[in-house]
Amino acid sequence: MEGQNKKIVCDLYEALAARDTNSVQCVLAPDIDWWFHGPPAHKYNLMQLLTGSCVIEDTDSFKVVVVVDLGSMVVAEGYHLYGNRKTCWVHAWTVENGKIITQVKEYLNSSLTIFSYTKSSNVFLASPRSPKCKNVWQSELANNASVPHLLLVL
Repeated sequence: MEGQNKKIVCDLYEALAARDTNSVQCVLAPDIDWWFHGPPAHKYNLMQLLTGSCVIEDTDSFKVVVVVDLGSMVVAEGYHLYGNRKTCWVHAWTVENGKIITQVKEYLNSSLTIFSYTKSSNVFLASPRSPKCKNVWQSELANNASVPHLLLVL
């Protein structure tokens, strides 16, 4: 199934750019779990795109820079231009059974580092310095900006 989850997410972004709401709805669970971190003024931008209540007017202003397959999670990083201002984003999509997206975590104007954690007991100590934590991905677009730096542990 390697690569299938990434393909689903890439197809989703292509459908969003093409304003193809039917294709978007085909890959999203009807009860998709959505989580947001970022400025409140932008809280519903992605949800409006996913539901079709808003479309990408200028596809040149919405760029997907990288998409990385991390198993059932696929991470995408990109930016949206609002006039002269660039807003960086990271989307962490959960794909179930290589078929449907069941969750999205949206990080806007945030730098994100993703660690995988190997659990060997009932004690959960997730420290980035722990030998059980492995850095699997780190955002690059917002790293030099004055934005929150967040840690996501898988």
